[in-house]
Amino acid sequence: MTMTGRAKLAGVMGWPVSHSLSPVLHGHWLDSLGIDGAYVPLPVAPENFAEALRALAKMGFRGVNVTVPHKEAALAAVDAADALARRIGAVNTVIVGDDGKLTGTNTDGFGFLENLKEGAPGWNPAAGPAVVLGAGGAARAVVGALIDAGVPDIRLTNRTRDRAERMARDLGGPVTVHDWDDRGAALADANLLVNTTTLGMTGKDPLVISLDALPGAALVNDIVYAPLETELLAAARARGNPVVYGLGMLLHQARPGFEAWFGTPPQVTPDLRAHILAHLGQG
Repeated sequence: MTMTGRAKLAGVMGWPVSHSLSPVLHGHWLDSLGIDGAYVPLPVAPENFAEALRALAKMGFRGVNVTVPHKEAALAAVDAADALARRIGAVNTVIVGDDGKLTGTNTDGFGFLENLKEGAPGWNPAAGPAVVLGAGGAARAVVGALIDAGVPDIRLTNRTRDRAERMARDLGGPVTVHDWDDRGAALADANLLVNTTTLGMTGKDPLVISLDALPGAALVNDIVYAPLETELLAAARARGNPVVYGLGMLLHQARPGFEAWFGTPPQVTPDLRAHILAHLGQG
């Protein structure tokens, strides 16, 4: 739709930011809901990030998403961060208040759980252990969400064990660290397997893991969405495990920010998925 001088403004800050799907996603919602607004990519170098964030209110922005490499810096730069963002140690959504104050939150864990609820409605987080591959920023959000959801045993494994141990200490809860070489054995009696690493992503090294020990009813999720069906998900599906694709996490994590900035709760619809997949060349 045509914007007016009263258009509500939001965007995404990153370096680089040209790869981000957020403008495509939010643009689709703005168009389909008929909202007078715009969501724009904002490439900001790390040395300029704090200054750029402080300038949002003066430029009339309602807020921004924050992506790599600024999520940790955003936590320090906002005026206030909620308990969830402080716990995870990163901010991915910034809201500019009427007084110009910046509030930070992290919606990655919300997006992760909403994706599981949508893709596997019968999955019960309390039914058994979860195995999480990786210990980066996404893993922190995923593990935090699993703790809050009541998963009784979370087995964390990462190529760099020290990083996984540090994350387990930071988050607390029922988290144990397993050697990367033992990742296959950690799957015994698991109720959920989640890959949060970039292994298996288009252009990255493959994820090598034996699923032999994984129970046949265990849910398998890969937060990677390019390709939509990773080798992990294909292998799990071939052996009869239920799977949840990663694209939904991206779509659902965007909902809280959009509602805060533009005043309308958006929906994750088949039309939206088709629009994003077409943009990815997977439609």
